[in-house]
Amino acid sequence: MFPKDFLWGGATAANQIEGAYLEDGKGLSTADVMTLGSHQKKRRITQILEKDEYYPSHKAIDYYHHFKEDIALFAEMGFKVYRMSIGWSRIFPNGDETEPNEKGLEFYDQIIDELEKYHIIPLVTISHFETPLGLQKYGSWQNRKVVDFYVRYAKVLLERYNDRIHYWLPFNEINCMSTQSWVAAGIDSDDEKIRMQAAYHQFLASAKVVKLAHQINPENKVGMMYCGHFAYANSADPDDVIGTMNFMHQMMFYCDVQCRGYYPKYKLKELDRLKILLPIRQGDLEILKEGTVDFLSFSYYCTHVTGKKTNGILKGMNGLDTGYKNTFLTKSSWGWTVDPQGLRYALNYLYDRYQLPMMVVENGLGAIDILDGEEIHDDYRISYLREHLIQLEKAIETDGIPVMGYTMWGPIDLIAASTGEMKKRYGFIYVDADDLGRGSLKRYKKDSFYWYQKVIETNGKILEEENENEKIYRYG
Repeated sequence: MFPKDFLWGGATAANQIEGAYLEDGKGLSTADVMTLGSHQKKRRITQILEKDEYYPSHKAIDYYHHFKEDIALFAEMGFKVYRMSIGWSRIFPNGDETEPNEKGLEFYDQIIDELEKYHIIPLVTISHFETPLGLQKYGSWQNRKVVDFYVRYAKVLLERYNDRIHYWLPFNEINCMSTQSWVAAGIDSDDEKIRMQAAYHQFLASAKVVKLAHQINPENKVGMMYCGHFAYANSADPDDVIGTMNFMHQMMFYCDVQCRGYYPKYKLKELDRLKILLPIRQGDLEILKEGTVDFLSFSYYCTHVTGKKTNGILKGMNGLDTGYKNTFLTKSSWGWTVDPQGLRYALNYLYDRYQLPMMVVENGLGAIDILDGEEIHDDYRISYLREHLIQLEKAIETDGIPVMGYTMWGPIDLIAASTGEMKKRYGFIYVDADDLGRGSLKRYKKDSFYWYQKVIETNGKILEEENENEKIYRYG
């Protein structure tokens, strides 16, 4: 069974839903210069807007003007929590201003008002893949000045929402610095030295924000957010096992620093071999130690197979090709393995390592949905989520993992971060828009909307009643 106070909800990101990319004083972000891509075509980073390119974040699903309608739909499903992000360049248009943009803050004031109206707890990501483009002149997160700019921004949010928001995530999927440094930090480089300097600065910024959040309000809980890379060894060959260990080291050191407060020895040895010196200043190590997080959250979509030929590097268009395949698992239409049991494994793996409260803050299926009149019959999504939630319940009930909540990604159709597409739909709510933003933007409830509503209403008990082979029906 799920705990009676379990936080059921959904998760979105500002750059993937809001649109209004220059409205009310907002500045450009790194997300605003990423072009539309596809499963076959990689998204481009232009840095300067090109008139012949389409930039999905500019319009998205126009949540900026539809948020009241959308939050009402979240409430109708019964959300207890809503994971959202705040657009940094909506608050500080260039990232380095001394005073915030009041119009931007007023927009988020209204969102918090709506959430409070429906008794939905906000879980806020302070930086979710959209660093202000204006910080490029500093070299973005490679420059230590950006730490101070970020802390200034975070302080504005922590003080303004002191009595209204108590759950915070400083960075989304911070380990994407090693796989997608542009979205993680506005750094378009494969240079490991640059990436590791930027990662160090984000660790420092996160630790400072943890300390600041606790000082401003002792009720604040600050978590880290890990991009859920988990791997099985290709075989029992010891070389494959060591290769898998090396792969996970590349990912887990991010959790180690934020959860334990120091760089693990294996990472320090690697940096030494690569002749990479971290830009450590006096007092930094104490800041990292004192700024450890209160809980650990992560995204979970798939698992990998790794081995002696992987060498800890993620390759491929979406960063998922390790050179090995799992013949025991099926794949989604976008090539992501479907592995519900992997979620249980992931929760055990992380809890065994850190003994911190856990939260699954992203999990969902990107698929092509067909609008049939005003209905969308997405039984495949219901099956996907049911099987993952069953494994989540086993991690709680059988394994004793303290899981705080689950926020499905994303409860309303949004721009897919990996490709920029709308046709890669995740939501319980269908939005009438195509990959080029054409459509009425009308919202429609999918079959999964009513299913998730029932899951929340019964606190997951309906999962026990449903049979895998039973016909999926619409709750209404």
